[in-house]
Amino acid sequence: MRFLFGIFFMLMSVAAVADEFVFENIDGGVIDLRDYKGKAVLVVNTASRCGFTRQYAGLQKLYERYHEDGLVVLAVPSHDFKQELKEDELVKQFCEINYGLTLPMTSITKIKGTDAHPFFAWLKREHGFSPSWNFNKVLLDGDGEYVASFGSTAGPTGRRITKAVQSVLARL
Repeated sequence: MRFLFGIFFMLMSVAAVADEFVFENIDGGVIDLRDYKGKAVLVVNTASRCGFTRQYAGLQKLYERYHEDGLVVLAVPSHDFKQELKEDELVKQFCEINYGLTLPMTSITKIKGTDAHPFFAWLKREHGFSPSWNFNKVLLDGDGEYVASFGSTAGPTGRRITKAVQSVLARL
């Protein structure tokens, strides 16, 4: 199955907008960004053993506050900075038990280097953005277009992110 995903991901690496990418879902199956067409999407690379892990609470709060208005918060666990648990099931349990997460979450995903998921390769190639640490955030509009990126220190419910989210939601 991973071989088929690999081929699909290679083909998708030439995408023009973000909604053309697919991730493996931590619950099984896939998360197809095309399913979020017409919604604002905040993609966040996460890790369970990072000093910023407490941001999961803010991500959930942001998701709950704006989900009905059209916001999707997508958590993308990654071990690229050596701070993620080793198995998807452990990540899922950790997030549910400690933060009550109900937002969508991918399986553990490479976000940097030559093996980076095509979405993150696209961000770097097309927008010059590559996560420099865990809990970097990327906001996409309803057409899958890149709007803005935010570093680890930008809190999910802070003014910069909520203002950007509100601006995108107002245009949906």
